[in-house]
Amino acid sequence: MFSHVMLGADDIEASKRFYDAALGALGVRPGFADPKGRVIYSHAGGLFIITKPINGEPATCANGGTLGFAAASPEQADAFHAAGAANGGTPCEDPPGVREGAGMKLYLAYLRDPAGNKICAMYRMPQ
Repeated sequence: MFSHVMLGADDIEASKRFYDAALGALGVRPGFADPKGRVIYSHAGGLFIITKPINGEPATCANGGTLGFAAASPEQADAFHAAGAANGGTPCEDPPGVREGAGMKLYLAYLRDPAGNKICAMYRMPQ
């Protein structure tokens, strides 16, 4: 459904350090900067991009918004969480673990990135 996701960040270097570590734990290669200074991650046919807002205003995070990244296992979600927290991220929500509801069983690991965006690694557990 999605071709790409782009998040704003005021400190691109801090965000790159964070996402290189957190997404690296999910098997994503480090991001690369394009000529406009945006950092681009490419994985499994999708693009994730961090950028300074083009309108020149400060970046802000979405209240109530979460960006989810697919994890291949609970251990990979834990590695994402640990790498992100060690590289400028802030744990939020409940600690990483299983959540059940609406007939689903998910393993979730939430962080806020250096710009305050809420992100999550999610593994869909077998039923």
